[in-house]
Amino acid sequence: MHAGAANKGSRAYLPCMTAQASLPGTEDDRAAAGGAEKRAYVRHIFSEIAPSYDLLNHLLSLNVDRRWRRRALEVLQWTRVPAGCYVDLCAGTLDVGAELSRRAGFRGFILGADFAEPMLRAGRGKAQPATLAPLVADALQLPLPEATADGAIVAFGIRNVADLDACLREVHRVLRPGARFVILEFTTPRLRLVRAGYHLYFHHVLPLIGGIISGNHSAYRYLPKSVAHFPDEPTLARRMTGAGFRSVGWKTLSLGIAAIHWGEK
Repeated sequence: MHAGAANKGSRAYLPCMTAQASLPGTEDDRAAAGGAEKRAYVRHIFSEIAPSYDLLNHLLSLNVDRRWRRRALEVLQWTRVPAGCYVDLCAGTLDVGAELSRRAGFRGFILGADFAEPMLRAGRGKAQPATLAPLVADALQLPLPEATADGAIVAFGIRNVADLDACLREVHRVLRPGARFVILEFTTPRLRLVRAGYHLYFHHVLPLIGGIISGNHSAYRYLPKSVAHFPDEPTLARRMTGAGFRSVGWKTLSLGIAAIHWGEK
């Protein structure tokens, strides 16, 4: 667990949500690198893979993704305000919001915001509408007044936003003072042997299986590339601090395959 490197150092849609060499100039390359077309590309591919998204998430992660989401919700510390309003950014098929709604003692309300409406539609029925509401909204311009959310979380989506720093500032804006923001995201393992196996699976096996089952090969080529372009843990912590968050920290999961970051307003 780390807490260092953190103290120095119009409403529309939500763009949610060491690389191996690849063919230069392909659409997924440009989007992963944060090119101008990223927003449209991300919205398109996630709309396309929505019907198979849940199946592939659980299959390709061997169901470990469920445990990671539960850990991230623990870090959110929602029990401080069990009847509060929470925002699930890049909510996809609403897995995180549904999991929070089932927590014993939770009496609040969750807004599941995502850029791709088909993803939200695919998550219908996972929780009662009185507890979890889908919202087609932009992470860079959330349709919420300042200081109205008691917490926010994003799982495997923030690497897909068109402007990471603007997203961090916008989340900070809508949070109440003292509220937490939690980021669960893939990262690159530091241990050499683990990293070698990770690259083999993430850059070859996963794109092959994901492309065959979803029918969208570009989407599952984009996934490892987007992770490779995402900031490492210390850099992301510094950028959270730069956006105004305090008490920023992180911890890695499953030998460094994923990481949870947190910060408070």
